Amino acid sequence: MDYYDHMRRLFLSFFLISSLSLQAQTVPATEPVNPSSALDSTLFYQLLLGELNARSDDVAAAFSLVLDAARKTSDPLVYRRAIQIALQARSGESALIAAKAWSTAIPTSREANNFVLQILLGLNRVNETLEPLKRELLLVPAPEKRAAIWVLPSLFERTSDKTAGAQTLQKALAPLLAHAEFGSTSWAVIGRMWQRAGEKSVALKAASQGLGLNPQDEHPALVALSLMSEDQPEAENWVKKHLDGNARAEFRMAYVKALLAQKRDADAQIELNKLNQLHPDYADAWLVQGALSLQNKQFNLAEQQLQHFLALSQKTAQTPDASRSASKAYLSLAHIANLRKDFQQADSWLQRIVHADDILDAQIRRAGLLSRQGQLDQALTLIQNAPERSVAEASTKRSAQLQLLREHKQYKRANALLMQALTDAPHDTDLIYEQATLYEKLGDLPEMERLLRQLIALKPADQTAYNALGYALADHNLRLPEARALIAKALELAPGDPFIIDSLAWVEFRMGQSAQALRLLQGAYAQRPDAEIAAHLGEVLWSLDLKLEAQKIWREGMQLNPDNETLVQTLKRLGVRL
Repeated sequence: MDYYDHMRRLFLSFFLISSLSLQAQTVPATEPVNPSSALDSTLFYQLLLGELNARSDDVAAAFSLVLDAARKTSDPLVYRRAIQIALQARSGESALIAAKAWSTAIPTSREANNFVLQILLGLNRVNETLEPLKRELLLVPAPEKRAAIWVLPSLFERTSDKTAGAQTLQKALAPLLAHAEFGSTSWAVIGRMWQRAGEKSVALKAASQGLGLNPQDEHPALVALSLMSEDQPEAENWVKKHLDGNARAEFRMAYVKALLAQKRDADAQIELNKLNQLHPDYADAWLVQGALSLQNKQFNLAEQQLQHFLALSQKTAQTPDASRSASKAYLSLAHIANLRKDFQQADSWLQRIVHADDILDAQIRRAGLLSRQGQLDQALTLIQNAPERSVAEASTKRSAQLQLLREHKQYKRANALLMQALTDAPHDTDLIYEQATLYEKLGDLPEMERLLRQLIALKPADQTAYNALGYALADHNLRLPEARALIAKALELAPGDPFIIDSLAWVEFRMGQSAQALRLLQGAYAQRPDAEIAAHLGEVLWSLDLKLEAQKIWREGMQLNPDNETLVQTLKRLGVRL
């Protein structure tokens, strides 16, 4: 029952009591009436007047009247309403007065104490929260205490002084730090607070204290796990100490993901194997196994693991997260089928995707399958008819259609689609850039240059247009010094970018500086193995009569992307067959 329900009942009770009082003057009452003090007529009118003042924006009078009524009745609903009036008026101090009055009147009320605590934190008076924190720990029932301790850091999320928060909470938890049941979680909470304050070594020490008390407690182990990625390598030893016991499958999975984030795939694989042995029915492990096998090009194994994941996941309750995980499996299975050129099976997997966030991606991939089978118009129609929930998804659909038209060298149709889009968004720089690249494909270099210079004027601090124009000039062997200056400007805006270095190398090659071009391309390719860079690096090596080295690089490029247009055209132009 909320405050307003309470007020309505008070009003009804007062009305009935008034009626009974009038009847009592003429008809003897059959039952005695024992109204509580909360139904006193004076109090009722006081509350009513307080509400009227609140509605007429006389907040100070409203707060005073309602708080006075709360003190007289010790009614939590009325105290809560007094706090609400103060907070709506943005008077934190008044809200604190009401919360403290409530907590004093009903010392056993956790709700009242929590209001005091949260209002103090809202006022950023962190140092004053020590006593309310202690009281919370005393009031919470023992069966709920461990969970209540674990969520305490969430109260301090918006406080600006993270160090003061950590110090205060550590003082509040001091009596529990050696407690057999609550000590390890208390240390974990202290670790979380110090981690937020940027004191990672102090946080790890707290986590280790907790795991020292109870290696089986997941709370300090989670803190250690989160510190693995924050320059605290010794944290992993404490994680492993927890794993040596009966750790939950979810924690083991979190450790696997931490290893993958550190690009330690081999270690992650070892832990996944352990996880599968200890918890063979834990579905998520098989999903990650399948992803790793697919990454390692173990397609048959990946297919088995992903299908096993789907079989296990169907036995559990279907949640949005489960649906999203199933989408990942279907997408991977479709990719495997596509690599085998089994387009019918790939399409079958994609049609099973039902999660709203993945349906558009699935439709675009289905369109790609149709395109590969020569059904371009059907593919474009499939994308066009796909549902879109946002401007971003509309843009994704357009980009997918443009990509298919480019792949089929339907540059005029692609340009027509872009012209239509630019009618609605004439200053969209992404669309302008896309159109500039299309004009190059159409052989209209002046229009390409006009659009790229328009982009430079619109976004002078963005390297993209400088690089694109410089590379296009170099590729067509035009105005090479100017091309070099444009690319140098792009590199100044994005130092170390391997694709811009590739452009610079290409203009150097065009200007006869093959040795310089080779040095630049080798560095770019080492930094970012890419089919486009491989095409250029191979051609420079070929021109220097290093044909075996050139063929090796080109083969690597073909493995990276056998459909890369620059690589395919380079091999065709030079008459090279790998």
